[in-house]
Amino acid sequence: MNDAEKWVSMTEICKHLGFGKDTIKKLIKEQGLPAYKLDDKIWKFKISEVDEWMKTKRIIIDTATGDDKDV
Repeated sequence: MNDAEKWVSMTEICKHLGFGKDTIKKLIKEQGLPAYKLDDKIWKFKISEVDEWMKTKRIIIDTATGDDKDV
């Protein structure tokens, strides 16, 4: 039996965190959200890594740009 954690897509991590794609990309670039870029367009994430990162970081999201109205 394989207990390896599955990789999730950008869409899945957006749903998991409740953020839009632009915010996720900003968190990756500016605050070090753990993510793996497979090519110029495909991002993959491990939910356990992202959850642990979220617990240890103070996240600042600029909603003035209208990027994430649901945040």
